[in-house]
Amino acid sequence: MILWNTYVFFQIFKNEERVKMEYWADAQKTIINADENTEIELPYKIISNNKTIPIILTDEKDSIIGHKNIDEKEMALPLEAKSILQKLKKQNEPIKFEYVPGKFQYLYYGNSSLINKLKYFPIALLLIIFLFGALVYNYYRSTKMATQNKLWAGMAKETAHQIGTPLSSLMGWLEIMKADNVAESTIVEIEKDIARLQNITDRFSKIGSEPVLETKDLVAETENSFLYLQSRFSKQVEFSFKAPKLAIMVSLNPALHSWTIENLMKNAIDAMKGKGKLDVIIEEDKANIVKIKVIDSGMGIPKKQFKSIFEPGFTTKKRGWGLGLSLTKRIVEDYHKGKIKVLSSEIGKGTTMQISFRKQLNH
Repeated sequence: MILWNTYVFFQIFKNEERVKMEYWADAQKTIINADENTEIELPYKIISNNKTIPIILTDEKDSIIGHKNIDEKEMALPLEAKSILQKLKKQNEPIKFEYVPGKFQYLYYGNSSLINKLKYFPIALLLIIFLFGALVYNYYRSTKMATQNKLWAGMAKETAHQIGTPLSSLMGWLEIMKADNVAESTIVEIEKDIARLQNITDRFSKIGSEPVLETKDLVAETENSFLYLQSRFSKQVEFSFKAPKLAIMVSLNPALHSWTIENLMKNAIDAMKGKGKLDVIIEEDKANIVKIKVIDSGMGIPKKQFKSIFEPGFTTKKRGWGLGLSLTKRIVEDYHKGKIKVLSSEIGKGTTMQISFRKQLNH
């Protein structure tokens, strides 16, 4: 209704200005034909009181013979004057008047400053409506995401609780195996897997809670996760780990950082279909930033998906919920205040994922 009323007001003002210009043309005609007995005070007032509507007066050959409320400098340039005249022709129909029998002049006029302001009012109103709609949508979306986050956190904690029972039983069976003198190498590997299960349980229990960060050697923590996965994947994957020889101290949560590295490495192996080359490289730069790059020789990621792969539910697999990279992004950016991104990718040749952390300078 506001837009409709604005349109109605606009038309009313346009019609009123049209009437004013018709009076102006009559006043101009009166002054042109005036003699010593003609009263010209009123026509002169009508002409001089127009201070807002731009006017150009032309003859029958379209030659400019007068103007008002237009910059003198612009009108002094023939090409600029012609351009202004063309603009006025597009804004309103000219008023044609016969100032002497058989002789005509044409009055071209533009919109006043009031009309121009009123013309942009609906646009401003639509922008306000759009902004309001966007705020409502963002509020709805953030509320929905908060509800989903609570649901995922609850499911994760319940999963950790459910894993705890068989894990305790496995630890009991492990003690029986030790008592039965089962081969030491078998015991060691089972202990590693039980420790990994305990680590996974710890990870899931931390979802939804603020993790405790510790100052740890990023190289050692990353290498431990790398070596664990390397020993449990096919020999068809060529693994490579490169890092500085010195320790790089970073504030992180070991369990969650291990989860991050495992997610990236597993995604890389999936992208290679279990066969190819996987490199994990740790680099330092001069800005006190340390970067971890996970490079695979897999199928690559289209550029348009560089950001969407981190959204919850995004997956290219037939199985899976598409939460791995979403959780990884949350662990890196929300908990560790780092950055994660697709550094580069080429279809059919591979992908480079990069994580960035700020180093601890006091170490």
